Amino acid sequence: MEIDLLILGGGAAGLSLARRLAEQGPAAPRTLVLESRGAYVDDRTWCFWMHPSAQLTHLVRRRWSKVSLASSSARVLVDCAEFPYALLPSGGFYQESSELIAQSERVRLALGVSVQGVPRRVDGLWEVETSAGVQRARWVVDTRPPAAPVAGAAALWQSFLGVEVECTGPVFDPTVAEIMHFTQGEAGQILFHYLLPLSPTRALLEVTAFAPAPAGPEAFRGELTRFIEQRLEGRPYRVRREEHGILPMGLPKPKPSADTTYVRAGLMAGGARASSGYAFQRIQRWAEMCARSLAEGRGPQAHAEDGRVLRWMDALFLQVLRRQPELAPTLFLAMFREVAPARLARFMSDQGTLLDDLAIIAALPPGPFLRELFRPAPGVVRP
Repeated sequence: MEIDLLILGGGAAGLSLARRLAEQGPAAPRTLVLESRGAYVDDRTWCFWMHPSAQLTHLVRRRWSKVSLASSSARVLVDCAEFPYALLPSGGFYQESSELIAQSERVRLALGVSVQGVPRRVDGLWEVETSAGVQRARWVVDTRPPAAPVAGAAALWQSFLGVEVECTGPVFDPTVAEIMHFTQGEAGQILFHYLLPLSPTRALLEVTAFAPAPAGPEAFRGELTRFIEQRLEGRPYRVRREEHGILPMGLPKPKPSADTTYVRAGLMAGGARASSGYAFQRIQRWAEMCARSLAEGRGPQAHAEDGRVLRWMDALFLQVLRRQPELAPTLFLAMFREVAPARLARFMSDQGTLLDDLAIIAALPPGPFLRELFRPAPGVVRP
């Protein structure tokens, strides 16, 4: 098959774009997705608020109408029935996306194929060396991280390790998602527990850290074991699966590309919300926009930049968290306690209004933010 478009990487961003193109039918460019994994497994979960703008909600496995946050001295329980908190497992997304692509005559997914070397322009086309030979295309969408996560490449990194456990008897309250229960972390680190009950006997338990440096799974293994023992109180359980991830929080503004036929996308290219790490719905909106542009012959599009106010709010919030991580429990609990749940859900979903933004600002103590306005931001270097 002659290729119009090469998608490098078949993760959330690559598959989301490919499935959108498959839905375009004959209007889609001839597309090849290259994914180094030989097979997909259910290796992660994506969570978001069920705002009307949310996409692929038929793949949601579980939703909660109540969420809780807690510190060592306080707990906030939020009724979010209007826009519930939802969990979408990667396994269902991978399977449905693969099936949609398999039905397309214009889009093909190649598993077990890795990119070797840097894509280059040759005679007006992009040439990419792969483990299956050289591929050439008019356009390239590169969803691979441009570099490994390192300290200084983002304002903060969100690193986590979690396991889905199953107990022999009822343990969990399936009506409440515990999204941020803060605990004592290392110096400069914001550490919290995260528990999503899938049933009275099954739950996803995670340990998450916001910190200037990314962390691998072994950094959390001991704390996760303590968290599980604390919540299960010695009850027997078995681990069904494990997931680990590292998400950027506050990347430097990308350099504009001189060649619009090569576009970067995904987590490390604007796919993750700076202040929260939420990415799945942002990626779906990008994939819809990019697929439409490609089908119209206008070429691929990068992630749209957030509005000026949202960028400013996220950057200032991250600056405060980085300088004063001990304030995190106070700030997050105040936000969820004082702001109406619908406003919070819109803000977290990138659908906030000016009144929503003002409500978030009014809920937070002004002192730390006013002080940061007159201090230079901590340095973030481009990888």
